[in-house]
Amino acid sequence: MENFAVIDLGSNSVRMTITQINDDGSRQVVAQMKNYVRLSENMGPQHELQPEAIERTIGALLTFKETYSKLENVHLRAVATAATRLATNQKKFLKQVFAATGIELEVISGTTEAYYDYLAVSQTLPATNSVILDTGGGSSEVILVQNNNIKNLISIPLGSVSITQQFLPTDVITASSLFNAMTYVNNVLNSVWWLRNGLNLPVIGLGGSNRTLAKINRRAKHILDSENIHGYRLSRAAVDRTFSTIVDSDLAGRKEIPGLSKDRADIIVGGLIPLVLLMRYLDSDRITFSNNGLREGILFEHLTETRGQENKNAPTA
Repeated sequence: MENFAVIDLGSNSVRMTITQINDDGSRQVVAQMKNYVRLSENMGPQHELQPEAIERTIGALLTFKETYSKLENVHLRAVATAATRLATNQKKFLKQVFAATGIELEVISGTTEAYYDYLAVSQTLPATNSVILDTGGGSSEVILVQNNNIKNLISIPLGSVSITQQFLPTDVITASSLFNAMTYVNNVLNSVWWLRNGLNLPVIGLGGSNRTLAKINRRAKHILDSENIHGYRLSRAAVDRTFSTIVDSDLAGRKEIPGLSKDRADIIVGGLIPLVLLMRYLDSDRITFSNNGLREGILFEHLTETRGQENKNAPTA
């Protein structure tokens, strides 16, 4: 028996999933934890992680460590994504985390992050021909899947925190700020030449902002288990209506929307712009939501490696 723990340190939140893998091959999740640390807060044009954000992150990691340290036969994989990738003080930060927690963070590339997203989605949802979008705090990963294989993948600098800090007020969203943000995101999407090959394909959405969209709609329909969004579908019209409602609300109003976490209310508009514009660009009529992402992709890779198999879609670098 093994307890496989995966920590995912993003720009907005840090999350941990611990899966117990039994000797007979069966497995079950024994712990899931999340903390909004806002690691990328106030990084500015110099891309420097700030002391307050680092302190919050280390505090969250120590809490995680308290949990997994109580378990037997723990195998830990801790990865860091966009904010840490960009940080000019990355090496100092990694040393600081290790000194305080004993956790060795592995900074993964955007394409590796996208690959793990693909692994997680393709193992648990019909994704034969689709475009996968994972919107995080500091970046978005986009994967074009054709005939059950990765055709193209990319990590682009579009995230809920980064878009908000660059363009959007956190309270009332003005018309000019929304226009400027959407113009910027649209230009980034237009620069991804191969996206045109995904025209009319369904979108599969993951990441905190996209999942929040699903939760809002499930709560509005009085679905009891609003958190269980895996496989849930929405039409593009429903996505647009919900986005319009969110944009029309000030910060206090957004905090009162059922299904929208108060901790995410200030960045949700920025977090949903990539999805809204991607669906429009692709002329996609629906989105399917995935509860599985980076952490589950790492788990599936681990399971494959322990069986001595090799995935043909794995990146070579």
